[in-house]
Amino acid sequence: MDLPVSLFPASWHWISLILSLFVFHHLATTIRWKHLAAPAQLNLLLGFVVSLILLWSLRAGVKPGLNLHLLGAMATTLALGPRLAIVALGLALAGITLNGALEWQAWPLNFLLMGVAPVLAAQLWLRTVERRLPAHLFVFIFVVAFIGSAVTAMLQGVLAAAAMVAGSAYSFAFLASDYLPYLLLLGFAEAWMSGAAITLIVVYRPDWVVAFDDRRYLIDK
Repeated sequence: MDLPVSLFPASWHWISLILSLFVFHHLATTIRWKHLAAPAQLNLLLGFVVSLILLWSLRAGVKPGLNLHLLGAMATTLALGPRLAIVALGLALAGITLNGALEWQAWPLNFLLMGVAPVLAAQLWLRTVERRLPAHLFVFIFVVAFIGSAVTAMLQGVLAAAAMVAGSAYSFAFLASDYLPYLLLLGFAEAWMSGAAITLIVVYRPDWVVAFDDRRYLIDK
């Protein structure tokens, strides 16, 4: 979902801006930017940005901030890695902002809730599965890609809903009855979309998925 500026007090947006600047500094100092000099890597990043802009432009909703749309955070994280995934989601958010779907003042808050938070959730899910389940191709596809995509999308929706309750934008009772149940449907759609995308990429271009390691998932299996 994208959260308009009017739903939150000005202090929220200022705090979000400060936190976003810390994220920018961390990304600027930790990403190996020289890897993007390779045309294939840069094209992959830009391809995800364009795809995310299209996904986020297809939305359904009746009230401000309660729009539902596919997220794509898990697929982006698996393919690009968490740092570049945050960059991709941030650029996609800038794209829909340029299209007039969101005010620039609300960009930092949405960046944290739609970019940073779901990528961290996706990365945590990946690391948890790697630690607790066997290294198998079907575990990566079904548990990480399919189920992880659904979990990430639903967690992002719950986090955004919690922010709206904390900011007094909507009551918990209203969101619990008229919004949160639809996150299950969104999670189902997200699982099929992102899971299918990662499956196709792993089959045909496994080198495009940073999280996929042939030695871990294929050799001696």
